[in-house]
Amino acid sequence: MIPNAVVFDIGGVLIDWNPAYLYRQLLPDEASVSEFLANICTPSWNEQFDAGMPFADGTADLVSRYPEKSDLIEAYWHRWHDMLGGEVPGVPQILERLKLAGIPIHAISNWSAETFPRARAIFPFLDAFDVLVVSGQERMLKPDAAIFKLFLERAGVCAEECLFIDDNPANIAAATALGFQTEHFQTAAKLERRLVGMGILPQVQEIES
Repeated sequence: MIPNAVVFDIGGVLIDWNPAYLYRQLLPDEASVSEFLANICTPSWNEQFDAGMPFADGTADLVSRYPEKSDLIEAYWHRWHDMLGGEVPGVPQILERLKLAGIPIHAISNWSAETFPRARAIFPFLDAFDVLVVSGQERMLKPDAAIFKLFLERAGVCAEECLFIDDNPANIAAATALGFQTEHFQTAAKLERRLVGMGILPQVQEIES
């Protein structure tokens, strides 16, 4: 079946987001950055915000445990924009071509409800989606099946009709189990080849891999 809708992840697919971009400005070397992000502002700590926890609560809790790191911890919110590396090369252009071709485009993203408006102000293409499900607003996360089912209900589509694109293998596995057609994102060039091969886009444009 040729998909009649394309569903994007955002972080890592359309937007390059990495806390290391910020902490490389605040810590003396790469080893310090890696240690801080592995032991203090960890991925699981960040995931709480994607699941709906307010930054003020999560930050206060962490500062209470590591008061000597308070300035670094509080920078996670105050300088969150410094974690943004810009657009993932080539992918917003694919998004635009799909939109111009009349293909419904949607998104399911693990993202904080508080920081998503800040990203939206920086990246206007985030207004292009027909249905947008943000985990922090819904208080549910990928790869939980519930967030995918919520999307299907809101979009009024069946999983089999959709191509879901994500850079996280766990999210791809969850979507596949629900019947989505999937693409594990690596580069814009590879995504373009897949879209052309499936008959969603008519031809390949030159995109650097």
